[in-house]
Amino acid sequence: MKVTGALLLTLSAVTPAASVYVIVPGIIQQAGTGAFLSLAAAAVVGLAMAFVYAELASAHPIAGGEYALFGRTMGPLVGFAYMGMNAIGSALAPAVLALGAGAYLQAIWPNAPSVPIAVAIIGLATLLGVLNIRTNAVVTGGFLALEVVVLIVLATLGFSHPERGAGEFIVHPVALSGQVLASAPIATIGLATAVAIFAYNGFGAAVYFSEEMVGAPHRVARTIVLALLLTVAFEFIPTAAVLMGAPDLKQLVASANPFSDFVTLRGGRALGVAVNLAVALAILNAMIAILLVNARFFYSSGRDRAWAAPVNAALTRLHGRFGSPWVATLLAGAIAMASCLLPFHLLLVLTGATVVVMYALLCVGVIVGRRNGTTAHGAYRMPLYPVAPVVGLVALAYVLYANWLDPDVGRPSLIATAVIAALAILYCAVMRHRRGPTRAVSGPAEEPI
Repeated sequence: MKVTGALLLTLSAVTPAASVYVIVPGIIQQAGTGAFLSLAAAAVVGLAMAFVYAELASAHPIAGGEYALFGRTMGPLVGFAYMGMNAIGSALAPAVLALGAGAYLQAIWPNAPSVPIAVAIIGLATLLGVLNIRTNAVVTGGFLALEVVVLIVLATLGFSHPERGAGEFIVHPVALSGQVLASAPIATIGLATAVAIFAYNGFGAAVYFSEEMVGAPHRVARTIVLALLLTVAFEFIPTAAVLMGAPDLKQLVASANPFSDFVTLRGGRALGVAVNLAVALAILNAMIAILLVNARFFYSSGRDRAWAAPVNAALTRLHGRFGSPWVATLLAGAIAMASCLLPFHLLLVLTGATVVVMYALLCVGVIVGRRNGTTAHGAYRMPLYPVAPVVGLVALAYVLYANWLDPDVGRPSLIATAVIAALAILYCAVMRHRRGPTRAVSGPAEEPI
């Protein structure tokens, strides 16, 4: 692949339409029109993280993704600890998204069963994931075009009937307080920013496809930065348009499905149903891309001999015709389908803090890489270093604080992530003891554990 194919897969992993419909409503409910500022601030953090990702990925374009980046820059112990966290977090994450697909099918299927639908979506995505990577780029590109159409519809409906100007969201943001709209506190907007950062997440998925890219050291960095910029445009613009065009701002802020309600109100029921179906297809598209990412993670871990010998041999098998890691793909799909049977709250707890830890390690990794020279050979160097990693670390410290204040999901998720990391480090120590102290995870075919 070149940049276009990798970009289509990466944007599909972000799935901007699903992010707008699934994540952004929570931001609006929390911060009201302050969501405008929250998404803008999150975009700045996202750009900083894109620069960090791009420099590390350019130096180490490895299908294992973040754990290989950490292993190369900060040492095998850090790499292996994150491998353990990612093995659980990435495997369970597809179930969280797939279980939400049923909500968007209820317009034509009122009692749509969420678990069977989620399992079916993941199953279909798994079968498609076994195909050639270029075929998947074409398939996801088609679905992504449909997502963009949905977002254009939102933006058009909002901008064509403006009820207020964007300046109001900056000068006087309001949020629902009890039954009335009142000035949105800065602290509330800040907490919503912590959620908004995750709405843009996924642009770093390009590194997982880097071994299948032509001229990866040069192209993977460009893909990551472009993916972030397009993601921000696809999510920020339609959100701003709906906030500007909502006839009843109080009703919009209070709604659990503000975008669906807005489309139905402005465009009619038929358009609302069509858009909901398109969002369900966007979730299928995300499943394909995410399972491709997870398959390459498991493939790389097998190549690094992270597991028992028979497991490693199976995970590294490539399909004779498609060249895809087909066993790793089927494993990723099977785990995701089984995860749909777990309580939804447990899934949120087990996956919620992984991204925060990953971003923090990326910021530290790029600083360490500059100091010890492990990224010196990279084809890309971020501008204005060390502004990006410092901005990222400051923002993530606040996100961690915000998560700790949440006793329902945030705090249990941080504790669960720490426990998983500790178990991964223990596993690494046992494996190194059995195989010798000189062997450790550090990247493909270098020094496996």
